[in-house]
Amino acid sequence: MKTLSTAPVALFVYNRLHNTKQTIEHLKKNKLADRTPLYIFSDGGKDKRSWKEVNRLRKYLHTIDGFGEVHIVERPENYYLENNIIEGIAYVLQHHDTIIVLEDDICTSPVFLEYMNNALNKYIHTPQVMHIAGFTNLDIQQSDDTYFTPHMSGWGWATWKDRWQHFVHFTSRKEALQGMTVKDFEKLEYGGNFHCLHSLDKHPIPWDICWEIAIYKQKGLCLSPTHTLIKNIGIGNGTHFNSSRLFGWYEYDRPYRTESIILNNIPIKENPAIEALYAQALKNHGMRYNFLGRMVRWAYLKIKAKRT
Repeated sequence: MKTLSTAPVALFVYNRLHNTKQTIEHLKKNKLADRTPLYIFSDGGKDKRSWKEVNRLRKYLHTIDGFGEVHIVERPENYYLENNIIEGIAYVLQHHDTIIVLEDDICTSPVFLEYMNNALNKYIHTPQVMHIAGFTNLDIQQSDDTYFTPHMSGWGWATWKDRWQHFVHFTSRKEALQGMTVKDFEKLEYGGNFHCLHSLDKHPIPWDICWEIAIYKQKGLCLSPTHTLIKNIGIGNGTHFNSSRLFGWYEYDRPYRTESIILNNIPIKENPAIEALYAQALKNHGMRYNFLGRMVRWAYLKIKAKRT
């Protein structure tokens, strides 16, 4: 496939130097890295200690090479993850028609950029396709390398300027769910197995549930690989994702694919069989509890029930 242009990567970082270094090193090993513009949005610290970590990380950022261009935006204060990402995406899309988004704990397969660029070019004139995912909860053994789903994955993804215009950073649950029905809620949450709408009670509301709802309201679809191209190295110490491996393991925490993705002309529609697999894979956010984990979770749910 002829590449029309190389999409820019927007990388969002805070104070995790070790994770950021690994993310950059993996990205540099991608086939198209030396042609890719890299925009790094460095969030500011919350206090004296975090500013010290931020400044150490920023010193490293200014040594990064191996990309087509490197642009560093240093926030003068703490924007928090949501504002850093939302404003960063808007900034990049002022200058480009496409964007690839990474956070500071996303290690990519060497074929990640190739897949993202090919998919962005292939579906550039198909507005129903709103999101290209690099990560999947599933591991599907089938002939095609990709599938479509309404479910959005935010660990290494891409979109187009004209699709992102549908994004709204909701300020309340009421605003987010306006015009939707109980049937819609059940579909978004896979029959109660994926409690994503609970995120609407957070302040600020996470960007990813806002994008998930925007895609759903537009009847959009997300292209995903049948085997992940992403390894999340921040599980357990992220802003939105914090859990201990002491209590179990994540079913999707598997090695990424290294063979190039073949983009066949698959039907642009959701597959009921794949959606059924998601309903199982998304239970407990993919956490598979061991005996200790099941006991702790049982106690937690009992205490929670008494408080409500």
